[in-house]
Amino acid sequence: MKTTIIGIAGGTGSGKSTFTNRLKAHFGDSVTVIYHDDYYKAHDDIPFEKRQYINYDHPDSLETDLLVEHLKALRAGKSIECPVYDFTRHTRSSKTKVIEPSHVIIVEGILIFQDERLRDLFDIKIFVEADADERILRRVLRDMNERGRDLENIISQYLTTVKPMHYLYVEPTKNLADIVINSGLNDVAFDIMKTKIQDILANAES
Repeated sequence: MKTTIIGIAGGTGSGKSTFTNRLKAHFGDSVTVIYHDDYYKAHDDIPFEKRQYINYDHPDSLETDLLVEHLKALRAGKSIECPVYDFTRHTRSSKTKVIEPSHVIIVEGILIFQDERLRDLFDIKIFVEADADERILRRVLRDMNERGRDLENIISQYLTTVKPMHYLYVEPTKNLADIVINSGLNDVAFDIMKTKIQDILANAES
């Protein structure tokens, strides 16, 4: 099976999840989505109070080696057991999810272009950018509504790790992308990628 792997990166709250989810909603089970966030390392050995202060925006916080291994396995036609991260507990869930090989795999995450081994696996690299003020506001809403976080903790984490790590590790990778788009709601970019994926799927089935 020929597999095309698409990487969608960008800073926290940039709209990369929105763009990814729009593609997934359009193509359904014809495309597979893998989130780099699910590969955050387990922290069961650390008390919950201390887990909140781990630098989750540094490349070392993720088990990227495992993601690289999993993408190579999928490209070779093998299924994988993808970890599942529990953001409410700041550690991995005991559950995993089985992911089967497919013709189109989308990988989404803030740091996916930072690691050369991972970057080299992508056939198409998309970077989604947004104004810094928009990104922090979106992150606040997401973390409060979806992850049960309080405002003070979110702001503290943003100022101490999220913001500096963005400019150190995320923003520089924009120059490595094939396509840079402003906002996950960019309809022109969506139509371009929709057509591209349609072509990939049509060629795979012919």
